[in-house]
Amino acid sequence: MKRVVLILFAFGFYSCLFAQQYNPDKVNQKALALYDKAIGLLKEDELKKAVPILLECIQMDTNFVDAYLSIAGVFGELKQYKRSIQFYEIGKAKDPVYFMPYYLPYSINLAGDGNFEAALLALNRFLENPKLNDKSIRSAAYRKKTYQFALDYAAKNKELSNYYFAPENLGDSVNSAFSEYYPSVTVTDSLLVFTRRGKYMREDFFSSSFIAKQFSKAVPIGGDINEEPQKGAITVSQDGEWMLFAGRFAERGYDNFDLYIAYATPQGWSDPENLGPAINTEFWESAPSLSPDKRTLYFSSNRPGGFGGKDLYYSERLANGKWTPAKNMGPQINTAGDDQAPFIHADNQTLYFTSDGHPGYGGTDLFIIRKNDQGSWGIPENLGYPINTIENEGSLAVSADGLTAYYASDRAEGKGELDLYRFSLRNNIRPIRTLYLKGVVTDKSNGNKLPSSVELINNADQSVLMKIQTDETGMYFITLPVGRDYTFSVNRKGYLPFTELYSLAHKEADSVYVKNIALQPLAINASFTFKNIEFASNASILPETAAIELNKLVALLNENSTLQVQISGHTDNTGNEVENKKLSANRALSIVNFLIEKGISKNRLAYKGYGSSLPITSNDTPEGRARNRRTSVEITKL
Repeated sequence: MKRVVLILFAFGFYSCLFAQQYNPDKVNQKALALYDKAIGLLKEDELKKAVPILLECIQMDTNFVDAYLSIAGVFGELKQYKRSIQFYEIGKAKDPVYFMPYYLPYSINLAGDGNFEAALLALNRFLENPKLNDKSIRSAAYRKKTYQFALDYAAKNKELSNYYFAPENLGDSVNSAFSEYYPSVTVTDSLLVFTRRGKYMREDFFSSSFIAKQFSKAVPIGGDINEEPQKGAITVSQDGEWMLFAGRFAERGYDNFDLYIAYATPQGWSDPENLGPAINTEFWESAPSLSPDKRTLYFSSNRPGGFGGKDLYYSERLANGKWTPAKNMGPQINTAGDDQAPFIHADNQTLYFTSDGHPGYGGTDLFIIRKNDQGSWGIPENLGYPINTIENEGSLAVSADGLTAYYASDRAEGKGELDLYRFSLRNNIRPIRTLYLKGVVTDKSNGNKLPSSVELINNADQSVLMKIQTDETGMYFITLPVGRDYTFSVNRKGYLPFTELYSLAHKEADSVYVKNIALQPLAINASFTFKNIEFASNASILPETAAIELNKLVALLNENSTLQVQISGHTDNTGNEVENKKLSANRALSIVNFLIEKGISKNRLAYKGYGSSLPITSNDTPEGRARNRRTSVEITKL
């Protein structure tokens, strides 16, 4: 039964506690008959149909306080908070004493409209009543805590006053008279997938393409995915190749909602596969979110052993494609309440989720957590009002650029029930803007496509930010968060490693990168140039970032115990050539010493300094001289 109906039946009890001006027994009888009709509609949850009848009651008897308070309650249920406040205040003005028990719902609607300071004042008036029962006191205490949280949050986050929140309905192409929810977008923002609940509670998955700044007409996702009517949350991998979802498939699962995966094929989406016992249990699993490198799956489950009703879990995918047993994300993230709907952004460092256990505005709020420099998750942060409200907030998805968020809401102006909206995120709750890098890995000698290991390494701490395996056609797709310097590394046994630098710490990248890579098979005279080893002027001390590439060379030498190499140093033509040769030799020697310290026999290593005698480009420009200042490695014996 709706809250408004409970309020309507409460007035008789409270009215006997106070002396008031308003007398319900003196209400116009015709108005009272209409009021009874409106009450009947409210009992059937026909709120919108009750509104014109209640308005007619007020026209018949302008002193009908219960009608004012009832229509205020209805507008509150419809989330038309300003109109609700308007009618509550008329009722309060008619009889302040009779209004006393209504300070609680009045405060709730003030908070719904974002006026938390006035809501707290109204709530304190409600608590002045010495005869409140325990249930009313508990309810008021809960609301007081949320109002105070809102005021404290606003005081600490001054940018809230300049934040313009204007959710945009995605329109008729996406939304319908039914509920749409659980949005997910690819890193290119070109594909939107979501769940739609139709007749008889059936749930189906739909997709819409973003073309020419508009969403195409949403269509059911093809294949066998939609055959089973009991489904829920859905997500698509950042490259659009995998689709993961929650479903209850007969004879395929473990007796409850499980997580499934389907793959994009030339013929459409493959037959869904259960992700297996490492992830699924006989209990409820839902809300999957896949990291951009496809190595980590986040989801929610109510399995025993957690910290509350529903907790967030994660599982990691091994090189052989199997998933590790799911692990709880811990008490810093999970609460005694329900923690659900994780969404890992394309930056692989920012995760959004919903919770009713962390401090917030009431009901379920949206939160953000970020990875720190050690790779551990930080403390959850509430997204703040007006993204979070006194109502329950649902799942969130954020575009790769970090500017736009997608979510489901039952706002008053919607097309039906829950609709999908998009809005701009505040600066302080945005993830890292993310581009992507894609291409094909081939064998340089014959052009064959090569399945390979691809890594994105953060130069600042040399941690592997993302690691993927190319598919059988050698294609790779990896996200590239801006704001840092990266080493991109491609490796395959039997081939020289490949590295490339992406210096984005101080560069505003504005496009995606396409890099097709031809790996060199191990062979006499095969060579590569270190991209990450930039010595200081007139110095031969290895920079800290040198280890990123040199560790790959150590691994190559350990995998091929008979391999012998020569390290060659080169300079540009600036300065004295004798000194240049000496400097380039010392730089090569510093690399040899590093390899020896890592356990490589010095008998397998040679070095030489060539000075400026072997330029690879003209020394007439700063860019050319920079390219000529290099250190390389060449295979001398297999």
